[in-house]
Amino acid sequence: MIVQALNVGFRKVPVWALYIALPVPGIVTFYLGLTGGLGAEPITMLEQELGGFTLKLLILGLSITPVLRFTGLNLLRFRRAIGVVAFTYVTAHFLTWLILDLHNVNEILVDIKKRPYVTVGFLSFLLLVPLVLTSNNWSVRRLGSFWPKLHSLVYMAAILGGLHYIMLTKGFQLEPLIYMTVIISFIAARTPKWYRIWLRK
Repeated sequence: MIVQALNVGFRKVPVWALYIALPVPGIVTFYLGLTGGLGAEPITMLEQELGGFTLKLLILGLSITPVLRFTGLNLLRFRRAIGVVAFTYVTAHFLTWLILDLHNVNEILVDIKKRPYVTVGFLSFLLLVPLVLTSNNWSVRRLGSFWPKLHSLVYMAAILGGLHYIMLTKGFQLEPLIYMTVIISFIAARTPKWYRIWLRK
């Protein structure tokens, strides 16, 4: 009954509302950066916050199918909006690094080669590009059965994003490991095998 009531309630929420609500934390973070609210290293903090928002949204997108399978809560209609906004965040994260951190476009390849965590993060960003470009009904129709195969790249992009976060961390910290554990758990839970195992219990 509770799940049914939630499903009815979520069906009343327009998808466009997510395109307005989800970017708000990023806009607030940019404002804090401009007004000195991000501490002594605002650029580094801005990069970290935008990257963190990206990872959270990727995890949220990955959670939708397992949540539907295991609880019946249907949030599928919101998945495209979550993915598109996640890409918006990672693009802002990338541009902050490129424009505010590097200051020189010519140093991109040097920084990617020199810092493994940058390489991993950049690969994750590249994997998301074809996904956002094909996140529309026309692409779904044109690509047919290839569309879900293409969009399975989000699994690798999320894993690389989690690895990027782990490699960025100095010393042992639990939070990035928790993120990676959640990512892998949601990916595993999306497979039919794990679903069948869960049903037998």
